[in-house]
Amino acid sequence: MQSPAEKNAGVHTYVSQWPISSLAWSVRHDKPSRLAIGSFIEDYSNKVELVQFNRDTSDFATDSRLIFDHPYAPTNLMFFPSEDTANPDLIATSGDYLRLWEIHDDRIELKSLLNSNMSSEFNSAITSFDWAEFDTRRVATSSVDTTCTIWDIEREVVDTQLVAHDKEVYDISWGGFNVFASASGDGTVRVFDLRNKERSTIVYENPTQERSLLRLEWNKHDPRFIATVGMDSNKVVILDIRFPTLPLMELKKHGASVNAISWSPGKGHQLCSVSDDSRALIWDVVRPGFQSNGGGDAEPEMWYGTTAQINQVRWSALEMNWIGIGFLNKLQLLKV
Repeated sequence: MQSPAEKNAGVHTYVSQWPISSLAWSVRHDKPSRLAIGSFIEDYSNKVELVQFNRDTSDFATDSRLIFDHPYAPTNLMFFPSEDTANPDLIATSGDYLRLWEIHDDRIELKSLLNSNMSSEFNSAITSFDWAEFDTRRVATSSVDTTCTIWDIEREVVDTQLVAHDKEVYDISWGGFNVFASASGDGTVRVFDLRNKERSTIVYENPTQERSLLRLEWNKHDPRFIATVGMDSNKVVILDIRFPTLPLMELKKHGASVNAISWSPGKGHQLCSVSDDSRALIWDVVRPGFQSNGGGDAEPEMWYGTTAQINQVRWSALEMNWIGIGFLNKLQLLKV
């Protein structure tokens, strides 16, 4: 039963059977308001569950046949990144491997298990991935073994593998055709162009002593901009790749570590960040005519408070005024 705080206008809560580690929105036109949530169970056996939200009744529906077992907690989830219903209904997950699953009306089946280290029975953990909207055959993965791997998922083969950083690579994001960025334990954000695999461009270096950069998302609407977050940091750093090394602005209004970020797919100048301070902040940044003052005093456009640390956020690419957040075992949808 929802508590009064969870009945706020524009806020809708689904209570899962498990703590939530990851979430994703479907972008198919025939599956609006469908999400996937991944469990965080400190055990080998975890779960991924599909959840359907009905905007007319504000109810959630689930189907026990559309829950599947997942080895370890999934580090990321993404549905097939196309609105076209002629494409197969797929969801990708990362953890010990990259896996593709096919969604049917009454079941979900494993379609592909992709292992980049075929010479060994062991595989380095995959920390995250990004599925290219502009070429849906391509998935880019980041790994603790310092590499980034570009997969051709149609042929189920490695297209390119790069030793990308000096330490673990924690996040990865496409910025355009052949171009992606990665964030690492070595404290750098690097941009790669697959047409020149021998070099990369460092666009940001974390100046703090605990240097690891854990989260990164390229603005798909306006590819001049990248957002990144450091370990145990309350700041969101906004980068303009035309002017590398110096942040465009730093968003500093969270009271504790930022755990996840998500750009608005539609407007491009809005960003949502979530934190251990139990708040989701929505920022209006990099809009047309934007002039940076260093960002030190930037205030969020709006904010939403919960009862617990928020560990995940995803902005819907299909219904652009909806944001999903995850904390404890709760999925909350916020209408903005």
